[in-house]
Amino acid sequence: MWDDDTPRKAPTHEIGQPLDTLSLSDLDERIALLRAEIARIEAARAAKEAAQSSADSFFKRG
Repeated sequence: MWDDDTPRKAPTHEIGQPLDTLSLSDLDERIALLRAEIARIEAARAAKEAAQSSADSFFKRG
């Protein structure tokens, strides 16, 4: 029997994982997880792009 106070395992997703056994709420959790990860990656990319732009300006490479 499930206890409401039992912590749930954090949702994870593996690329290529079968999706047919997941519930709608599981799929929604994974969509949210992947969107958050995409936003995190885009932020990291923007920071690296800004650093590269600064370096290019400093060294007049661009």
